[in-house]
Amino acid sequence: MPSKADVKAWKAQLVAQAEQQILKLTDSSQFKKYLNTLAKFHHYSTRNIDLIYAQNPQATQVAGFKQWQTAFNRTVNRGTKAIRIAAPIIKKLTPAEQQRLDTTGERAIVGYRYLPVFDVSQTSGEPVLSAKDFVKENLADHQNVTSLYNAFKDYLNQQPDLKVSEVPLATLNGAKGYFQPSTNEIVIGSDESDNALKLKTLYHEYAHSQLHGLKSAFKDRPRAYQETQAEAIAYVAMQNIGVDTSNYSLGYVATWAKDKAVIHSALSEIQQVSNKVIELSDGLTKQLGLQEAQKEPEHDLKKLSAHDLNKSYQGLQQQVQQATNSQQKAQFKNQLHEIHEEISERTQKQLQAFAEQNPGIKQPESELDQSLKR
Repeated sequence: MPSKADVKAWKAQLVAQAEQQILKLTDSSQFKKYLNTLAKFHHYSTRNIDLIYAQNPQATQVAGFKQWQTAFNRTVNRGTKAIRIAAPIIKKLTPAEQQRLDTTGERAIVGYRYLPVFDVSQTSGEPVLSAKDFVKENLADHQNVTSLYNAFKDYLNQQPDLKVSEVPLATLNGAKGYFQPSTNEIVIGSDESDNALKLKTLYHEYAHSQLHGLKSAFKDRPRAYQETQAEAIAYVAMQNIGVDTSNYSLGYVATWAKDKAVIHSALSEIQQVSNKVIELSDGLTKQLGLQEAQKEPEHDLKKLSAHDLNKSYQGLQQQVQQATNSQQKAQFKNQLHEIHEEISERTQKQLQAFAEQNPGIKQPESELDQSLKR
């Protein structure tokens, strides 16, 4: 049974490891290319973002006709209907106009015109890096994930100040779920086929409810901070139950934050909520009787079959190779050593039993005997 200090260290380690993995991704040459791609796109005002969404809710990367050609080496498909955005008409002011408008500025916006732009889906040509290149949605299905999702959802619905409901994914405009601060409600896509992704989404939105609700300490953080924090907590919570969502979570965080300073600052504030989510999950898995499956390999080595013992040994070898944290690597190596000792002990007993049953078979000479004959 791990001590309180061990549990505390484990929780802190999960967060630290998450940050290391995210920063490692942002250092990759592919991700730097993605940031360079983003820099080529114009940053639209809130008004124009609303206009784009109203005309094409699926739009992700938008640019003008010539910009697609010159900056991205792509062409707009023939017959494509343009998306219209508002562009200001700026005029140089006469002294009389400056006096009438009560301004000392030489130029002012005197109106708007609507210009055509096109989404990447309306163009053809060289590939354009997008967030989807870093966010892979197909997570492996894991046993007991559905049970934990339902238990966690039921637990949250029993709380007086929080509600969890489900709606079809088609009504969420491409999202997997959302948190509504004004009503303290979490909404999850009901028909998500990937159970691991569905549970991760619930963790993500629960993190929003704890960090970014109307009465929460970090409710005024920028959107990049909020999404970084919520997804990092979801990633940590899934890691804690042995489900690796890095293919989805790390890319999600990196494409939202984009900057190492944002990542570090945002993650420095999540430890308390991460601990709370881990404790809730551990309590629920215990109630569901799922803790047995999460025992570390050394707990019941004597009871494991030879097949399961070898399987645990091979699994730990992979974990040692993949571990990026020195403390975690040392922990895996200790577990590996204990399993190795158990396998060696069993092998010796089997050899001894075989020798006793077959006394006619000549035993190998010991190293001491061989040295005396040299």
